[in-house]
Amino acid sequence: MEFQVSTVLLQWATGGLFYCWVTTRRREVGIGYGWVLRITYLVLAAGALVAGRIVEEGGTAAIVRDVCSLGVVVATAWALTLSVQRRKAGVTHQRERRRARVARVEAMIGRARPQRYDEDAAEFPPEVDLIAPVLGAAGLIACAFDGGGPLLLSLGRIFVGAAFLGAVTDAMLLGHWYLTQPGLSREPLKELVRHTTALWPLEVFLLCLPTGMPEYLLGSRDDGADGLLGWIWLTSAVTTIGLLIVTQAALREKWYSAVMAATGLLYLAILTAFGTDLVARAILAP
Repeated sequence: MEFQVSTVLLQWATGGLFYCWVTTRRREVGIGYGWVLRITYLVLAAGALVAGRIVEEGGTAAIVRDVCSLGVVVATAWALTLSVQRRKAGVTHQRERRRARVARVEAMIGRARPQRYDEDAAEFPPEVDLIAPVLGAAGLIACAFDGGGPLLLSLGRIFVGAAFLGAVTDAMLLGHWYLTQPGLSREPLKELVRHTTALWPLEVFLLCLPTGMPEYLLGSRDDGADGLLGWIWLTSAVTTIGLLIVTQAALREKWYSAVMAATGLLYLAILTAFGTDLVARAILAP
């Protein structure tokens, strides 16, 4: 399918915002983590809109994509605003853990501590985070119709690529969040790494379907760089799954430093994951 910056940015924002919901629905990670993700992907969706309207050209499908990009910006901004307004409520499981710790400290020192959260305030509803990725998905469908090549293959590549890039990015950002929320369970991070690992074979498989990357690796098609780009793609793909497997192994260790090690590995995995998706998309673009 055709390689366009606006499409890539919308993919990234859509996948990242979907996995924002995957994590926030657990009601474990502090509310500030959602702020980080919403701000990040709001900027990316705005970039997709600007690139689509100013930098690139297109027909009806491009207009639909850009309208959906605007919808993602608006929906994400609304979710962010609502989350900030309801910040005093915190999130359910974080509030419960803090309440238990406060009770233990009060029992030891014999003195009550001030409450951090407003127990009567309404929490941010995580379902609101689904609105933006749904709008983004509509825009990605328009991109697939306009991208050229078999429609089902284009749809598969664009949606799996969106989920793949979003999951690995959110995992890296969540790894950093453990510095600000001591005592957070590793399960939210493990979940994102598992999803990324599960998406990898599907991502590679779709990129190998004709016209696909094996034709460039075997030399039956020219990648414009004497085969170098094809080997960069293969190296990126193999390295990505290797990093994800090592990350899962690190997260099985009991020491807190294992989370930081996993975060460092995910830094590298982002680079190789983007190489896996974007290098192939650039080569396969008509």
